[in-house]
Amino acid sequence: MSAAELSAERERELIAELRRFRGKIDAELSRVIIGQKQVVQQLLISLLSGGNCLLTGAPGLAKTLLVKTIAQLFDLRFNRIQFTPDLMPADITGTEVLEEDGSGARTMRFIPGPIFANVLLADEINRTPPKTQSALLEAMQEHQVTAAGRRYPLDEPFFVLATQNPIEMEGTYPLPEAQLDRFMFNVMIDYLSEDDETRVVTQTTSERPAPIQALFNGQTLLEFHEVVRRVPIAEEVARYAVRLAAASRPGQPGTPDFINEYVSWGAGLRAGQFLVLGGKAQALLDGRTFVSTRDLQAIAKPVLRHRILPNYRAEAKGVSVDSLIDRLLEVVAHPKNETVN
Repeated sequence: MSAAELSAERERELIAELRRFRGKIDAELSRVIIGQKQVVQQLLISLLSGGNCLLTGAPGLAKTLLVKTIAQLFDLRFNRIQFTPDLMPADITGTEVLEEDGSGARTMRFIPGPIFANVLLADEINRTPPKTQSALLEAMQEHQVTAAGRRYPLDEPFFVLATQNPIEMEGTYPLPEAQLDRFMFNVMIDYLSEDDETRVVTQTTSERPAPIQALFNGQTLLEFHEVVRRVPIAEEVARYAVRLAAASRPGQPGTPDFINEYVSWGAGLRAGQFLVLGGKAQALLDGRTFVSTRDLQAIAKPVLRHRILPNYRAEAKGVSVDSLIDRLLEVVAHPKNETVN
């Protein structure tokens, strides 16, 4: 959808609709997903921005259920692929088969694979070899697949929500940096609190909850993508996003000493773009139509944690990526004239 196709009146309607349904979104999700409010917020930001998302967490933390539930909330077609070492590109994208009609003529027909969905859950994505991951990379970047030399566009909206298990790394293939950079967020899912875990155990061993009620549809979500991009951002706030990403790159003028000491590779240009885009969606979800540095700080970790590569010194001293991002948020200068309500 182009900017010209979305009128100013429709834009105001969508913003009002999002504000009106914000509480209902949480109410619908809470019937199935207990706790993990920050994770849900980051997934909603990713969907409203049109970005792909990587979910990192131990098994049994409801990653699949969370993705499936959000797809139902937006009435999106959902498919799941369990990634394994023997998975081939055609198992994802689809394959061509030879068919013969009644007259004996033979033709090739393309049978679409599971990637032809609105929301694709790539479960344990790091368990499949690079050849198969490259097929997914094309879909993530170009929203199309190539089979037998022909290109097939994917249905819009299209999102890849991938999971990876940080515990078992045997037999896995680390995701290439080019593919990691295509993910808007790397969302960390941790264990629930005792109260939330008790509610999960009680709820999942009693009557099944009623189906999730869809509040939006795919076309409305495409319109939200345009609304998010129209949210204004002050130049100084955008410069703050650029400075935050640039400060993570070792060996550059003005780079903090701890980055030079502990980082091998820093965030690239997409980090600044996703900070701004995600900040706009964060502002809308909070009921505002302007972006502040607080919005950028709220999403700094999921945007930067998979784009900053710690070196061996950091690993030897137990310095985590998240702790480096915390220090960056402390040392990078804020805009002087930012208006904050």
